[in-house]
Amino acid sequence: MHTTNGEVSGCPTPRPGGGWLLLLILAAVQFNHIVDFTIMMPLETSYQRDLDISTHQFSLLVSIYAFSACLSGLLAASLVDRFDRKRALLFLFAGFTGGTALCAAANSFGVLLLARAVAGAFGGILAAMSLAIIGDAFPEERRGLATGVVMSSFSVATIVGVPAGLFLAEGFGTRAPFAALAALSAGVLLLALRVIPPLRHHLGTRDVPGWKVLLLPAHVKAYLLMTCLVLGTFTIIPFLPAFLEYNAGWRKSDLALMYLCGGLATLVTMSVFGRLADRFGKLSVFRVLALLAMVPVLLITNLSREPLAVGLLYTTLYMVLASGRMVPAMAMVTSSARPAYRGSFMSVIASVQQMAVGLAAQVAALFVRQPQRDGPLENYPLVGLVACSMTVVAVFLVRHIRPATDAVPASTEEAATECALLVPAVPLPEPVGEAS
Repeated sequence: MHTTNGEVSGCPTPRPGGGWLLLLILAAVQFNHIVDFTIMMPLETSYQRDLDISTHQFSLLVSIYAFSACLSGLLAASLVDRFDRKRALLFLFAGFTGGTALCAAANSFGVLLLARAVAGAFGGILAAMSLAIIGDAFPEERRGLATGVVMSSFSVATIVGVPAGLFLAEGFGTRAPFAALAALSAGVLLLALRVIPPLRHHLGTRDVPGWKVLLLPAHVKAYLLMTCLVLGTFTIIPFLPAFLEYNAGWRKSDLALMYLCGGLATLVTMSVFGRLADRFGKLSVFRVLALLAMVPVLLITNLSREPLAVGLLYTTLYMVLASGRMVPAMAMVTSSARPAYRGSFMSVIASVQQMAVGLAAQVAALFVRQPQRDGPLENYPLVGLVACSMTVVAVFLVRHIRPATDAVPASTEEAATECALLVPAVPLPEPVGEAS
């Protein structure tokens, strides 16, 4: 392999811990994106008062982010694999930071709507690009742990990001969370510029033109799997707070405790499930977690006025297993695309996820009824059965998701090793082929 002054072409000199630092940066990118999306929802009453907007207008502020992310993911699918992964991530994160800063500066509904669209357009592709970098920089046997570490950012956002944003909004107004988030994103951007090495080994290896790559059979199977997984998870989410409050007798403070317990638990377990997936096989771990996740789904959707501790046990177990099964699933999905197409493929996967989330809410609405305002919900157990049926379909579909290792150029794996981007075991393993 070509070397220059002790460095692999296009790669920095290997250094211990480089893999962990890369994962922390990718997790920080995900953290900012997640908080930026979720912080809007609990600020509904504040925005309605400050901007004098209706409930419908506020719902548009929330949904425009997802719609913009979905559209941008589809549009970017034919472009992202033409660039160095590092440059693509920096460009997208810079655009996201600008959109978040615009949210902090917005003083009218129109400007804020535009700002949310901009933030969504760039933020929606960030998750896909982060997973593409994991797929390029980490070998198959370490990819489960790497995915679990980065996906732990969801838990941190739930535990730290959203409560901190609400605290800032209460003390300094609705612009404050976005101003703080923009400043934090700018700091992460500068760190990413220094730390992330060039990742360009996928360039020049495409042998399927344009959009045809997105319709390859292996990719279509991954889209179907992801749709079933999202439906199996998010179908019960839209009406869960209302069901717990009106049917199970929970208070709003109990709901906050639910997210806290679930976030703390998943922060610990997601990396553990990643290690288990690497050790025992991603397919086997996914199947076990997916089947186990149906148990708390059925318990939650049939919950009556049980003690709060019982309900928290069910909801925490659900969050642990539902998020846990996504770790091996996303590692398998990421591996199913060749490096030359991985960025495009993951952009479409992100768009499929956004569309499936919206579809899940509509499916749940077909079943759930609330005859009286502030009264108990009806037919919620049927939603649980729908979620479980989607999980069963996913368990059967997942066996068709296979790594595209037969088409990965050897230089890609060598470069990943020589660039010291592997998640290190203890002690740190020696590179396979050292640069001379």
